[in-house]
Amino acid sequence: MASGYKTYFMSTAIYSHPDCLKHEMGEWHPECPARLQAIEDQLINARLDGLVERREGPLAEIPALMRNHTPEAIAAIRDNLPDEGSYFPIDGDTILNAHSYQAALRAAGCAMAATDAVLAGDIDNAFCAIRPPGHHARPGNAMGFCLFNNIALAAHHALDGHGLERVAIVDFDVHHGNGTAESFRDDARVLMASFYQHPFYPYSEPESVTDRCVNLPVPARSGGDVVRKLVQEHWLPALHAFRPQLIFISAGFDAHREDDLGEMALVEADYAWMTRQIMAVAAEHCQGRIVSCLEGGYNLSALGRSVAAHVKTLAQLD
Repeated sequence: MASGYKTYFMSTAIYSHPDCLKHEMGEWHPECPARLQAIEDQLINARLDGLVERREGPLAEIPALMRNHTPEAIAAIRDNLPDEGSYFPIDGDTILNAHSYQAALRAAGCAMAATDAVLAGDIDNAFCAIRPPGHHARPGNAMGFCLFNNIALAAHHALDGHGLERVAIVDFDVHHGNGTAESFRDDARVLMASFYQHPFYPYSEPESVTDRCVNLPVPARSGGDVVRKLVQEHWLPALHAFRPQLIFISAGFDAHREDDLGEMALVEADYAWMTRQIMAVAAEHCQGRIVSCLEGGYNLSALGRSVAAHVKTLAQLD
């Protein structure tokens, strides 16, 4: 190596907490603690464990939750926790155990703490390995495996807590982030860009594409060629025009071709490519500031490999 040569790496942190492992919805349920364990195994396998900082997040506080959720939505989780070993169904696939409220507070707290650190310049970007996921959680109720909307809460924290004027939310989960879309439908400070398999859960009607809503339905069996084209033709022009001061990613990996809960055909290279495109926008408009939060991804091997590709790209180690 030539004398004086210096390689620059992005400063990337992974936020998580053991509380996120304690929420579970039954042995049959695909949104399970093993998801975080699979991610951890692949981060170690990819030799990333010592190259990114590990941090634990705090519990979110009620005033922060109320920026996005009604008191009734919070109480529906807090006041219906069952005894240890029992379950309380919110709906057919969204279920509480004794630790669910604590886990949901911790997941949201991780997302907000990552936002604080990125905006302080302490780190360049962050990935939050958290559960329960969040992007289906509506302001008024939990649904779709999601209790509180982690990304929406982090975005409110950036806007209302830190005074930012423009943030973007990019969602590449196979399912439409209906809760996030509802949370910011009338908020000109937020641009949301996503693709999602359609028709598919949560069976939302496609929204009109505007300069702040670039949520694009795609048919089942769509692969990386389809997604890369829509990113280049729709997401990137909208993001550059919006000039976000911070970018959030709802990082769902259930559009992977090995994931049986979706019917799309992405692979790890597609997630790395999307991450690079988002990073290029962030580098131009917001000093590289990105906060990414885990959403879906239920084939454990594909999930772990895809997260490793995503994190390696965020840290510029690929």
